[in-house]
Amino acid sequence: MRGHSPPSYLHMNEFDGVIPASISNASQLTILTLSTNKFSGPIPNSLGNLRLLRLLDLFENHLTTETSSRELSFINYLTNCMYLTLIAFGDNPLHGFLPVSVGNLSTSIEKFYAYDCGIEGSIPEAIANLSNLLVLSLYGNQLSGPVPVRVKQLQNLQLLSFFSNQLSGSIPDSLCELKSLFGLHLEENQLHGSIPSCLGNVSSLREISFAGNLINSSIPASLWNLTDLLLLNLSSNSLIGSLPQKIGSLKAVTLMDLSGNHLSGNIPSSIGGLQSLANLSLAQNELEGPIPDSLSHMLSLELLDLSNNNLLGFIPKSLEALSYLHYINLSFNHLRGEIPSSGPFENFTYESFIFNDDLCGAQRFHVPPCNSPRIHKSSRKKVFHVLGIILGIVATVIAATTAVILVLRCRRKGEVSRNTDLLPMGLPKPISYYELVQATNNYDESNLLGKGSFGSVYKGILTDGRVVAVKVFTFLAEVTSRSFDTECEVLRNLRHRNLTNDKHNDGCCFRIGISSLWICDASDSL
Repeated sequence: MRGHSPPSYLHMNEFDGVIPASISNASQLTILTLSTNKFSGPIPNSLGNLRLLRLLDLFENHLTTETSSRELSFINYLTNCMYLTLIAFGDNPLHGFLPVSVGNLSTSIEKFYAYDCGIEGSIPEAIANLSNLLVLSLYGNQLSGPVPVRVKQLQNLQLLSFFSNQLSGSIPDSLCELKSLFGLHLEENQLHGSIPSCLGNVSSLREISFAGNLINSSIPASLWNLTDLLLLNLSSNSLIGSLPQKIGSLKAVTLMDLSGNHLSGNIPSSIGGLQSLANLSLAQNELEGPIPDSLSHMLSLELLDLSNNNLLGFIPKSLEALSYLHYINLSFNHLRGEIPSSGPFENFTYESFIFNDDLCGAQRFHVPPCNSPRIHKSSRKKVFHVLGIILGIVATVIAATTAVILVLRCRRKGEVSRNTDLLPMGLPKPISYYELVQATNNYDESNLLGKGSFGSVYKGILTDGRVVAVKVFTFLAEVTSRSFDTECEVLRNLRHRNLTNDKHNDGCCFRIGISSLWICDASDSL
């Protein structure tokens, strides 16, 4: 400004002692920066005489509060500086209270930095009068009481940083009315209750950190609607519930820390869609099920912590593709199988995998070697299926072979009978199953002669004109099999003209498929 004193840039030096009250004689001063020095003593009230002051930067010194007052009294005097846009006195051991007069500072103030000052007491509701505030940073103090509800009046606010204090009560829904809010940092306080679901409507949000509080609700589903969110830190609370598939909608997120809660259920496979994620921690929860193979799609991943859960199954070998991964912790789970050894796993140590059920792999991981390939459950099912087919084929071959042997035995018996002339009429020549099917017209009901508990008898006419009776046994139980054997034995010893013409007949019984057939000449009886 014309006629005004030049800016006073004295920051980042080794100046010490007190700030002289006479500095107020530079009445045209607009910018005063004394940060990063060794100034001590109280902040002089005379700074309020610099009525044209626009920027006051006193952070990182050894400044204190007036001994006569527990209030930060210099703020009372700065209310005269009507053009002030920035005030910074953070990182000083002030140990006082914010006066109510903070609400009387210039409405032109855009940035208010009062962090790490040991400020005590509550945050005055009057601070909401600073209607043009863009940044309100009060972190690292000893502030207590609730988050002021009236902060919703700060419609231009972009950064609200109250972390590392002793704030209590719940997170007010009024924060959802800050439609320009970029960063909301309330971590390391004593806030309880639930996370306001309306935060999902604040589309400007890029950073949410509520870590280290007493929040005991589930994560509201609306939070996954913040598709432009860059940072989500809800660690060290008492959050419950499971992670939904919608977690994959946070496409822009680079840090997600949900560790130290009571989250349960499986890790959703959709988490692999977080292509920009560099840091993921789900440690110290009650998560179960397998590690999703989709994690291998997160090519930006640098840190992965899934320790202290109830995870089961194998460590996906596909994680070897994560070339930027420099830290992994899968300890204290129920994992088994081989630890991958290529890619980033070449640099990991055994501490990343301790206290699991049955891991094996390279010696440097302090686990037994994998002597034989571990077969996955799905692979075992395939093996059993193939074995079942092979055993079925073998059983069929054995049955067919047995049938052939029995038929040949019958043939030999017939030949012996003819050679010794024991049976003048001789045994019937062997008849194929196909001939029987033709003779009985495929066992048609019209040829059914009778039916019993263990089988049926059919009339058949062979190609040579002979009429035969064919009995079919169906083996559905062990008792049926015994009945067949008994009947065969009886028929061997039975003497009847309609069955044989010779008392020395041995009979011949054999089985085909699931049925058993025996045949005798019955031309006289049918």
